[in-house]
Amino acid sequence: MLDPAFFDRDAVTVARDLIGVEVLIDGAGGPIVETEAYDVNDPASHSFGGPTQRNAVLFGPPGHTYIYRIYGLHWCMNFVCSPISAVLIRAIEPRHGLAVMAQRRGTGDARMLCSGPGKLCQALGVDRTLDGLSLDAPPIELRPVDGPRTVAVGPRIGISKAVDTPWRFGEAGSRYLSKPFPRP
Repeated sequence: MLDPAFFDRDAVTVARDLIGVEVLIDGAGGPIVETEAYDVNDPASHSFGGPTQRNAVLFGPPGHTYIYRIYGLHWCMNFVCSPISAVLIRAIEPRHGLAVMAQRRGTGDARMLCSGPGKLCQALGVDRTLDGLSLDAPPIELRPVDGPRTVAVGPRIGISKAVDTPWRFGEAGSRYLSKPFPRP
């Protein structure tokens, strides 16, 4: 399991270091291949405007989930970091629980199971009931990186503020990204 102190760092550092970490929810999941960082001074962050009922977990201790819905349709899963920051989990490479993920998503195409924040939440069965849970207790399991990874860096996607901030990280060459990184 990943040490809870892992998240007691700034979101940019954590976002980069999460590439390759395996995330499992009730046994389904795989290595994280894409993340984005958000901090309290970032106008694109949910913590930027201060605490609300929706984002309260961001103002608590690091090492917890922050789950929210976007466009009224899709759940997004974030890991809370220090101070008042979070990492959006954008994509994973599905390796465990493929049958249950395929059934939840209605597709057997492994590349379409978890290649985006909404897709991966649907595949893993993530919803608001997991908001605020500790990242070191069931049903969540985080396993350390199993080897070196080459990390690509680029601007975040799908936002309208601070769009040029290079806080999107991904496993270089992964077939499971939500969107390819721009070529250098």
